Amino acid sequence: MYSCADLKKGLKLMIDGEPHYIVAFDFTKPGKGQALYKCKLRNMITGSLFDRTYRSGESFEPAALEDRDMQYLYQDESGYVFMDNKNYEQVTLDEKTLGDEKYFLRDNMDVKILLFNGRGIGITLPNFVNLRVTEADPWVKGDTAAGNNKPVTTESGYTLAVPPFVEAGDLIQIDTRTGDYVTRVKE
Repeated sequence: MYSCADLKKGLKLMIDGEPHYIVAFDFTKPGKGQALYKCKLRNMITGSLFDRTYRSGESFEPAALEDRDMQYLYQDESGYVFMDNKNYEQVTLDEKTLGDEKYFLRDNMDVKILLFNGRGIGITLPNFVNLRVTEADPWVKGDTAAGNNKPVTTESGYTLAVPPFVEAGDLIQIDTRTGDYVTRVKE
């Protein structure tokens, strides 16, 4: 069990039978009375965001979550299919659950799937992924009105800003945590 003293940003706990994590946290101690712990919580299943205030002395149940190493297999009409590397059990995540992380999935990529009661509710990708650029506008010398970057589209359909020397067909490295360009990869 967690107490109010354990509350911090990123902590995962059970509220009303569903897993939540703390997005923002603030501690206040008024002149009189008990300390207040103001939390902004996000439901890990529905994604809803809400505020809740707790008083010192309250306790919380840790979220019953499981992280499993899995491998991305393929996408079909039901969603994105992952396979457990140990027992070959398959888990399907829908597009809403993945969000923009779907753009960084590559066939046979090893990822961590966050499970709640056997149901996939989240994914942790490797920090960097290499994707091929499929569309890139030519850079015109002297074209500085838009800054030093130009937009490109990768093989997965993800669009991002890159330096002007990146062209269609180049392999680039992308930081999956931010979605930003890191470097051009030599083949």
